[in-house]
Amino acid sequence: MEAAGAGAATPSHASMVDTDDFDLSRLLNHRPRINVERQRSFDDRSLGDLYLSAMDGRGAGGYMDSYESMYSPGGGLRSLTGTPASSTRLSFEPHPLVGDAWDALRRSLVCFRGQPLGTIAAVDSSSGEVLNYDQVFVRDFVPSALAFLMNGEPEIVKNFLLKTLLLQGWEKRIDRFKLGEGAMPASFKVLKDPKRGVDTLAADFGESAIGRVAPADSGFWWIILLRAYTKSTGDHTLAETPECQKGIRLIMNQCLAEGFDTFPTLLCADGCCMIDRRMGVYGYPIEIQALFFMSLRCALLLLKPEAEGNKDIMERIVTRLHALSYHMRTYFWLDFQQLNVIYRFKTEEYSHTAVNKFNVIPESIPDWLFDFMPSRGGYFVGNVSPARMDFRWFALGNCVAILASLATPEQAGAIMDLIEERWEDLIGEMPLKICYPAIEGHEWQNVTGCDPKNTRWSYHNGGSWPVLIWLLTAACIKTGRLKIARRAIDLAEARLARDSWPEYYDGKLGRYVGKQARKHQTWSIAGYLVAKMMLEDPSHLGMISLEEDKAMNPVLKRSASWTV
Repeated sequence: MEAAGAGAATPSHASMVDTDDFDLSRLLNHRPRINVERQRSFDDRSLGDLYLSAMDGRGAGGYMDSYESMYSPGGGLRSLTGTPASSTRLSFEPHPLVGDAWDALRRSLVCFRGQPLGTIAAVDSSSGEVLNYDQVFVRDFVPSALAFLMNGEPEIVKNFLLKTLLLQGWEKRIDRFKLGEGAMPASFKVLKDPKRGVDTLAADFGESAIGRVAPADSGFWWIILLRAYTKSTGDHTLAETPECQKGIRLIMNQCLAEGFDTFPTLLCADGCCMIDRRMGVYGYPIEIQALFFMSLRCALLLLKPEAEGNKDIMERIVTRLHALSYHMRTYFWLDFQQLNVIYRFKTEEYSHTAVNKFNVIPESIPDWLFDFMPSRGGYFVGNVSPARMDFRWFALGNCVAILASLATPEQAGAIMDLIEERWEDLIGEMPLKICYPAIEGHEWQNVTGCDPKNTRWSYHNGGSWPVLIWLLTAACIKTGRLKIARRAIDLAEARLARDSWPEYYDGKLGRYVGKQARKHQTWSIAGYLVAKMMLEDPSHLGMISLEEDKAMNPVLKRSASWTV
């Protein structure tokens, strides 16, 4: 993560405000309505069916209650280490590392006017001293938020959702340019004035980030987290408030705005997501497309059809979802069979009947891919645009694609097959490679601009990030591949605490603590805890997983593990 230092100057225009006059704070004192009744799942209903039933007056609450009811709201009893007690059939002795991880996570909590608001990026696990920076990053907080929800502590998450919604309403300017109304901050910090006894918030919408790139993913993570909160607690009142409904609409309007696009995918600048430095992910990166797809589906479940302005946006969401799923499953998917098709592509086809619709030149296929692609397995490539296909593997986008059911069940199984077949490359000695392979030499110079932080097999250029283990575990549970998750967690447990919870690891196998990795990294701690709690109680998966929509029939019919 890149950030302005703790002592950096306060950003202009959208930086600091006293929030006493903002009426969202009244919601902080409202206790959630806990729904402990487990409903029958309606997973076989399509998005179109849900939308039409909502138009008939059933409302958002109706299909929120019936859809994806794998997770039982309200949580359970807590174990001695602070995690929810597991059922008898799933119970096991908790690893001693879990208790230490919870202690470290709680030390990272930051309060705003006496209420816990989020977790800062890094805190010394023994002294509680703030390390390096003291911002609360929106994307970084997600695993911490899930840990608190799984542990039956939703108020922290509720506070976070409301305060970030407050920040969305600020005027956002970078130099003389005004950002869109729907933009969510990359991060914020709590500024304390001991003389006045007043806390204020300072937000960064990209004006302090390296490269001055606005975070395209913050709004998506906010919607996904709002849905997770609603699913976990059974409290629909927060999502149904006019303020939250407006916040969702603003994010959706910004993403669905009409322009010169010929594809349903979302056009983005380099460095606009977890990979927040120049790494050649400009265009249509898989991470953004998967998060976009998941946030569209979550928004459709959260929006109230009867609220003013929602009917039109819901219709646009349904239309976009069908177009996006078709596009991603058709043009981003790669397995052995499709690689052979691309290898034999003809070029310069000028017709609506063209097979090579993006005019991908077969000679652009990198040599490493022919050996990397197994007979069993497949994945969504990193980027597809005219005459360009980025064949790199990106972990976050592929895992989110599984959770959002952007990947069909066959494709999800193929992604897990690939991880199993290429364990040394994608997992190594520390899960999980953020991307594979690393770029080096002249390519590294051209793509990164000679970035000294993104050297080969380091940071975002093939580095190993422990935080991603929660996404891997969730994908494993959804696809029924628990052995992969357990094996990866065992690797992480052997080193994380001993290495002081580093941000990332370097090397082709992830053997070395990253050369610039921050220690005591909060989301490394939270990612581990979420992975452990999901393995202990797989029903937690319902918070962050969406079942396949039957109306979006896959275009590709290749099997998950195509073999010769």
